[in-house]
Amino acid sequence: MLGAAAILLPNANASSDRTPSPRSMTLQQAARLGSTLATDLGEDAAGWYFDGSEDRLVVNVLDKQAAQEVRERGGVARIVENSTAELKSVTRTLSTKASVPGTAWSIDPRTNKVAVVADSTVTGAKMARLNRATDPLSGMVSVRKVAGAFKPFAAGDAAGVDGGDAIFGGGVRCSLGFNVTVDGAPGFLTAGHCGNAAKTWTADQAGNTALGSVVDSKFPVSDFSLVKYDDAKTAASSTVDLKDGNTQEITEAAEASVGMKVQRSGSTTGLRDGTVTGLNATVNYGNGDIVNGLIQTDVCAEPGDSGGSMFSGKSAVGLTSGGSGDCKQGGVTFFQPVTTALQALGAEIGNGNGGGADAGGADDGGADAGGADDGGADAGGADDGGAAAGGAAGGADDGGAAAGGADVGGAAAGGADDGGADAGGAAVGGADAGGAAVGGADAGGADDGGADAGGADYGGADAAGAAASGGSADHNGAGQG
Repeated sequence: MLGAAAILLPNANASSDRTPSPRSMTLQQAARLGSTLATDLGEDAAGWYFDGSEDRLVVNVLDKQAAQEVRERGGVARIVENSTAELKSVTRTLSTKASVPGTAWSIDPRTNKVAVVADSTVTGAKMARLNRATDPLSGMVSVRKVAGAFKPFAAGDAAGVDGGDAIFGGGVRCSLGFNVTVDGAPGFLTAGHCGNAAKTWTADQAGNTALGSVVDSKFPVSDFSLVKYDDAKTAASSTVDLKDGNTQEITEAAEASVGMKVQRSGSTTGLRDGTVTGLNATVNYGNGDIVNGLIQTDVCAEPGDSGGSMFSGKSAVGLTSGGSGDCKQGGVTFFQPVTTALQALGAEIGNGNGGGADAGGADDGGADAGGADDGGADAGGADDGGAAAGGAAGGADDGGAAAGGADVGGAAAGGADDGGADAGGAAVGGADAGGAAVGGADAGGADDGGADAGGADYGGADAAGAAASGGSADHNGAGQG
């Protein structure tokens, strides 16, 4: 018996010390667990994200004890060097020393660094300024160049009343986001910069098919508006146009989380897909138009897509706000969270969901405009000083100067001498009708290389006026969509 005990005891010890295997989970399960762990671990947690390739929750921690707790609860633990507090401090340093148009940054939980993005206009003196700010922060920042510039665009036309279909008003074209109800009355959501551009909206460019009127519009600070249908009996379906003859039913609203797979539908570029890469981005679109709390993605978008639906399965997630690039070269696109809009408007979507399913929102994603304790993708929000992002000037003819799209981490860009276009007649949303549009490009040619006057206005409409050509300017006001 003693011999048997001598053999069994080591096996028993080995069994009790075995490291638990990571648990496969859905995005919703990961969001709930990530949020809970972030709260429970406090300062020992340094952000989390959802690994969609393995269906696992990955949590950054600072020590072995915290790592063990993560593993015991089914997550994958990564012991990292940089704390959330340290990375937030880096974003504040960058906002002070590297406020360069055409740049953006955010805390990336996947690399445990502050990810800095510089567009194609960041060259020469601007790049030197950025390097001077980032070089002393080695090990805590990464710098990446991207093609294109943060700017608005102009494009064609379309029509419809599902999510992603074209809507027309005031000489601009946007996209319908999601049909909703408010106190039993039918309406729809779209971007706030679209709602500011026109009070009445139609389903056709000629204005023959009336849809409704704006009852509330928020831009800047947020970027959403509510249009109530003129006909109170309108059967507004809770669907998104998939642009192939089919629609996607929408039954609820959900918070976004880093790693979430999403699709976007818009009237210019149709259906596109990608991944949420950051939360609570603060974007400076120039001319004082700063929008907080946006979702950052790698989904492309172009002019006229503004206001269009971003969704994940049957869940409404965001409204297209702005960004950079296009659907040929790709880009960075920002979205207004649907849940925030529903709560502010008292609206309901799908099966009467006005708040949002738990899919990993700001708290879950660890990003907070002021910085959430769990780090996630910190947007470098308001009290973090924001990240610089004012876009730089790009070719006046294709949408005017440019920029504004900030990367997650909240860009807060375009300082006084770099930003704010000023050239002769403010257009939609405060963009300059005579030239530099969004994002800090100086209409007279900023000392950082801003675009010269003569570009497009805020919505991508030519300074000479879209009406002059008989067409409607695609309102892509907030930098892109």
